[in-house]
Amino acid sequence: MNKTNINWEIKPQSSLFDLKLKSTWEYRDLLWLLVRRDFVSFYKQTILGPLWFFVQPVLTTIMFTFVFGKLARISTDGLPQPLFYMAGITAWNYFADCLTKTSTVFKDNAGIFGKVYFPRLIMPLSIVVSNLVRFGVQFLLFIVYMAYYYWVVGASFAPTMYILLFPILLLLMAAMGLGAGMIISAMTTKYRDLAFLVTFGVQLLMYATTVVYPLSTAKAEYKWIIEANPMTAIIETMRYGFLGKGSFSWTSLGYSSGITFLLLVFGVIIFNKVEKNFVDTV
Repeated sequence: MNKTNINWEIKPQSSLFDLKLKSTWEYRDLLWLLVRRDFVSFYKQTILGPLWFFVQPVLTTIMFTFVFGKLARISTDGLPQPLFYMAGITAWNYFADCLTKTSTVFKDNAGIFGKVYFPRLIMPLSIVVSNLVRFGVQFLLFIVYMAYYYWVVGASFAPTMYILLFPILLLLMAAMGLGAGMIISAMTTKYRDLAFLVTFGVQLLMYATTVVYPLSTAKAEYKWIIEANPMTAIIETMRYGFLGKGSFSWTSLGYSSGITFLLLVFGVIIFNKVEKNFVDTV
């Protein structure tokens, strides 16, 4: 009697455009556990612990004030230099952290992904949420700077009604970092060199954003490059809302929102596609 060999091939049933948002919501408890894990593991063996949340932006602000404010004498639109730089650093750090840490999520968690099932989207989301804690602390430091320069130094600035856009700006920063990070993470499963370029590239990108200079000082021939960076409108809007100085445009903010939406949608689609077989390539 002849025996017929039968080969079974198991394939995922989800389509390319199945974003798995429902299953991700069902695992929300795991999200909070991962957020707690990231926070505890990162600062467990440090001497200063969560104080690093304050130390990093303060030291960066001091360095920027000395190099760009005192030596280069770059304009800050009439704002106190430390306050100007702190506003840009606070926003940029959150976006950069979300981007860089999400960009290596497959490589960093290959062991977990290969052993147990859970919606993989939980992992990059946990990074964005855990970074939100750090952003909250640094944002509080920015508010302290504002209070000091307004009540003690007597600096001339005033918040505007656009301060109400802050929750939207925060959402845009998180979504932009998440989307771009997931796209890069999907690519690093095959091209490991990208992981080395991300951190360096993010540092260079900061200088194409209005973190250390206002948009009003940019030369006309280069201004379009800076405005093409979607983070520029977010940082400018944040400064304009909280400090009353800067450049605000609904068109620019709408452009940043559109780019962010595209990055997020494509990021989730590509991430879900790659997570089906990334274990074979990582």
